[in-house]
Amino acid sequence: MASFDTASKKQAETNPEDFVQLCFKFGLENITVLEVITPEQPTVEMHQADTLIKVLYEGTEALVHFEFQTTDSYDPEMSLRMAGYIIRAIELYRLPVYSNVLYLGPNAGRNDPGKFTQDLENHNISIEYQVFRLSEIDGQAILDLKLAGLIPFTPLMKHPADIDAEQWLRRCVQTADSIDVPNKPEYLGSLVILGNLIYDSQTILDMISEETMQHPPIVEYVAPQAREIGRQQGSRETIRENILEILAFHLQTDVEQTIKPALEAIDDLQHLKQLFQAAMQVATLEEFTQAINENSE
Repeated sequence: MASFDTASKKQAETNPEDFVQLCFKFGLENITVLEVITPEQPTVEMHQADTLIKVLYEGTEALVHFEFQTTDSYDPEMSLRMAGYIIRAIELYRLPVYSNVLYLGPNAGRNDPGKFTQDLENHNISIEYQVFRLSEIDGQAILDLKLAGLIPFTPLMKHPADIDAEQWLRRCVQTADSIDVPNKPEYLGSLVILGNLIYDSQTILDMISEETMQHPPIVEYVAPQAREIGRQQGSRETIRENILEILAFHLQTDVEQTIKPALEAIDDLQHLKQLFQAAMQVATLEEFTQAINENSE
């Protein structure tokens, strides 16, 4: 979704050092960010959601590449997409590439192998990249490090076991408000947009209103994006419910346990619409399961 991509890319462009540190697991000191590269023809040479950061690492220039992905990629699969991005970047800039995909959604990226392979005799291909899932990253560690570029993502990260989701969200808001950034409403607005993947946007806005005195400008910044996100999220849930009802009625069988988990893992709206059409046509549950698998390839 464009709003999530825009909010993610904005943080990477504003605070590239934080994403470079994430790429290298916060273990490097001898690396310098030179510039954030904006491709002149993103629709042809590189995907527009990509972030390319030129760095100087141990005396050698290189690229750190981040692809922000809200949901799983089906057509093409993420490994093929990443292979294409990596090879195009190497060809275009003639620099080594450290490539990463950062999954925003809590259920996304579980099956991403972090590698594209072609196993053909004398024609083997292997292209690797790092996979980061926000739900598996220690959010408290990011807050403690005060990494401005990553803090808007922390509501989506793993929170400490001794606090609940609402307490964690409040802690993220408080920390974000303490960060010295040029445009605080825009910065907190990015937290609202990204956090809206798992929290209701109004809940986040209300919490920001309680913790800060900047509620009106944030609402002005984020309201259109939040409304669109909410509309599409509502559409997805409605389609999922309709699919389950159609299958249960049409096939006269209980599909809650077998199909519902698979549908909940699918966030792509077009994919769900295709499955809705399939649900009205299949004759067996096996056919619908096959339709899910076919659309996932």
